[in-house]
Amino acid sequence: MKITFFKYLSLFLTGGMVYYFLEIFTRDYSHYSMIICGGLCMIACGGLNQMFPRMPIPLQLILSSGIITLFEFVTGVIVNLIFHVGVWDYSYLPYNVMGQICLPYSVLWMFLSLIIIFVDDGIRYFLFGEELPEYRLF
Repeated sequence: MKITFFKYLSLFLTGGMVYYFLEIFTRDYSHYSMIICGGLCMIACGGLNQMFPRMPIPLQLILSSGIITLFEFVTGVIVNLIFHVGVWDYSYLPYNVMGQICLPYSVLWMFLSLIIIFVDDGIRYFLFGEELPEYRLF
């Protein structure tokens, strides 16, 4: 029980901090809600190949993009539309939904999710002694 809690806490905090500092690096600011969103994305996307070990990497990337986009939409609705914090506004970008998500960022999440998959697997392998997954292209 302790190791499972610590494992998921480690994954959550890693994903949350990477997401938070990625925003600091690219936009010069972020919001603590991004730590929560990033942590949940890390656990969900990184867990895909735990639940489906034979899933090809391209499919993991597509599903991860959808997961991240969904979490970003829910976070955006709560933080930006309900509480009016104004963390981001994608309304100026093409193919946006309520200014909270947009197609260009969904495509970006697909490529960045490859990092999530490898970091998640590395943490599970090096810190918690789990087996490395067998990566598949098809």
